Amino acid sequence: MKKEFERFDMTIPPRPTKWYLRPLTYLLSITDVLKHRVVIRKTGTENLKPPYLLLCNHNAFLDFKVATIAIFPARANYVVAIDGFIGREKLLRDVGCICKRKFTNDVLLIRHLMRTIKNGDIAVIYPEARYSLCGTTAVPPESLGAFCKLLRVPVVTLICHGHHVNSPFWNPGDRGVRPIEAEFTLQYDSEQLKSATADEINRKLVKAFEYDDYRWQKEKGIRVDCKKRAEGLHKVLYQCPACGKEYKMSSSGTQIYCNNCGKRWTMTPLGELCADEGETEFSHIPDWYEWQRANVRREIEAGTYSSGPLPVRVDTLPNAKKFIRLGYGTMVRDMTGFHVSGIDVDGDDFEMEKSVPSLYSCHIEYNYLGKHGDCVDLNTLEDTWYIYPYDCEFSVTKMALATEELYFAHRRKSGKPCKPGLA
Repeated sequence: MKKEFERFDMTIPPRPTKWYLRPLTYLLSITDVLKHRVVIRKTGTENLKPPYLLLCNHNAFLDFKVATIAIFPARANYVVAIDGFIGREKLLRDVGCICKRKFTNDVLLIRHLMRTIKNGDIAVIYPEARYSLCGTTAVPPESLGAFCKLLRVPVVTLICHGHHVNSPFWNPGDRGVRPIEAEFTLQYDSEQLKSATADEINRKLVKAFEYDDYRWQKEKGIRVDCKKRAEGLHKVLYQCPACGKEYKMSSSGTQIYCNNCGKRWTMTPLGELCADEGETEFSHIPDWYEWQRANVRREIEAGTYSSGPLPVRVDTLPNAKKFIRLGYGTMVRDMTGFHVSGIDVDGDDFEMEKSVPSLYSCHIEYNYLGKHGDCVDLNTLEDTWYIYPYDCEFSVTKMALATEELYFAHRRKSGKPCKPGLA
């Protein structure tokens, strides 16, 4: 674009939470924690004092509130994506947030987190880097173990159960689920960290991050009687297991159904699926999701995976003020990566390419802010693009799955472990 916009200043050091905001963050958090009767189980953390590294799973905004209560009254700096700063940059900086553009290799962020530790505070990271799509573990970064060793402070995990069931990414809102549980666990103290290798740390953390909200819901017998509990589920489950057709799924009320073959499934209050007629291919939602992943993997192994060119509009977020319309163009997601190009509002060309090795996963949104539609979020260190396909059949879920599976295939071809974090 001819006009050069002010860029978010990533160089500003993290601020300790302002003293007068700490009671406020507690009050805003404890209300929901009490409402959902959150049970925080501590293992090895009963007498733990900062500084330490806290790694949390990520399913809903409630994650932040539980973390706030778990560590109170200690101070922390939280890593937050830039879209979380929109219209409230000063407030988020004052409560201790550190800005990050998703899925970028940001050396400056590491320096900021080291400063947090040097200040004697808690560095809080959500290594999955986005909300889980179906309440199960997302891919962690392979650099996590090495990063833990770099900080040389205790490593703690906070794994919450029930947040996705209460407010699924594909249909946010508060469904009143209670009780909700969280495990606040010391994984390594400083001495243990010294003798562990980065690969050993990765393996242990990957194990610690194994969770399944729908299995947890069933085991606990927690009912969700919301009359619209299945609405939006087709965003995640985009392929019909009965006829195999993609992009023909819809959902409403308590049902998800295929517009191609007409088959319907009802989502029970315990979060299971049951076919209205015939075989129930997948009663467990994550099993359906992983079946789709396996189908994407087969396309990649055959060398046939491709999506596009899709017509797209692109919004850019150079700073934390607001999204700006960049322009219109096309996006191709194929065996070589993401390719986005077009003409901006000034008539100039724009382009972004993300190769397979450069992205181990990607962030997507479903109907962003309830009005903008489904999108893929691609980043550089200086910019964030929200890319919205339109007037075409597509699934951003499939693009996210393909991003991960292409990266895994790249690792296998390079003689490395299939999944990051698994050595």
